[in-house]
Amino acid sequence: MKKFFATMIFIFAFCVSASAQSLWDDNASWYSDSRPGRVGDIITVLVNERTDAKDEATMETKKETTNTVNEGTGILRFIRALTFSANNEAKGDGSTERKHHATATLACLVTEVLPNGNLVIEGTRDIRTSEEVLQFQLFGVIRPQDVNADNQIPSSLIANAEIAVKGRGIISRTQKVGVITQILQTVF
Repeated sequence: MKKFFATMIFIFAFCVSASAQSLWDDNASWYSDSRPGRVGDIITVLVNERTDAKDEATMETKKETTNTVNEGTGILRFIRALTFSANNEAKGDGSTERKHHATATLACLVTEVLPNGNLVIEGTRDIRTSEEVLQFQLFGVIRPQDVNADNQIPSSLIANAEIAVKGRGIISRTQKVGVITQILQTVF
């Protein structure tokens, strides 16, 4: 009976150990960095974008018009000599200055591997504070060799980068132009 239980325990232990997976990873490399290269790989993007734009314009126009109607003859005698004169001048100056700065760390997924080995990545991050949601969105193409040993890439090395920062909540609603203001801006 003891031999029977010992045999059963041995068979049970053998079956359990046969289904266990090895801790050894055959794909791991001991001498090279692990670079992203497959769909589903995750890459950390260090977003640090700054834009400064300034536009200036000056306009000056001048227009003079003079019209003369002579005295009528015959049936049109009632028309007296008329002279119209118009003088229009317009001058204007305008300038626009915008500055933007966005800093974030964003984990992105590889969504496509291009034929040349470049990777299409995209990712989003929502940050919620005091009834406000700030959402970072990123889409672009990277080269695997630009990813550093910590699996990070700066946003300046992303080709065709589309980086959007959107806000939703109380602050965003108060900054939005009202309907009446939009109508007045359209008319005038």
